[in-house]
Amino acid sequence: MPTTVLFTKTGGDAGIVELPETLFAAPVNEAVLHQAVTAQLAARRTGTHDTKTRGEVRGTGKKPYRQKGTGRARQGSRRAPHYSGGGIVFGPHPRDYTQRLPRRMKRLALRGALTAKYTGGAVKVVEDLALEEVKTRELLGYLEALEANGRVLVVAPGRDERLELSARNLPTVSVILADSLNVVDLLNADSVLITQPALTTMAEVYA
Repeated sequence: MPTTVLFTKTGGDAGIVELPETLFAAPVNEAVLHQAVTAQLAARRTGTHDTKTRGEVRGTGKKPYRQKGTGRARQGSRRAPHYSGGGIVFGPHPRDYTQRLPRRMKRLALRGALTAKYTGGAVKVVEDLALEEVKTRELLGYLEALEANGRVLVVAPGRDERLELSARNLPTVSVILADSLNVVDLLNADSVLITQPALTTMAEVYA
């Protein structure tokens, strides 16, 4: 079973903690990870972009000029695509970008992402990150003590308003709930800080 050091929020050593083998010693399937990331990013698209065809744009229905005798090509409408202000050919229209991904593949991708971060030394388990008040400087001090550099993902067991508000002003720090993990946030993070209660929740939800 994989293990790691248990830290205090001030960076001290509080012993050794065992990690769930199903989450941190899982096979890393790059193809499944890629598919999960693609599906998640696609689901973020609103799909509300729309262009007007020649039947939707405003304009006269009158024939621009007579059919014959002008020496020019025949034209039937000012709303044709080659006219300025005319309709758009093959333009985007509202659509749903959602890609269906089986639950087993989502779980496999999530476990693979956690394992990849663990083997890369990016995962740290901390006893807790409780704050007595909303104070960004205090949270920043804890992160520096834990040597959490770059993009930091804090995994909390539940909603903690003081923690979330303290991290809100730090552009490289994100707080996520243990039961709402996703592959994109995990892979984007340079450091993953997991509180000990959140580790228990993760084992119950994903293992």
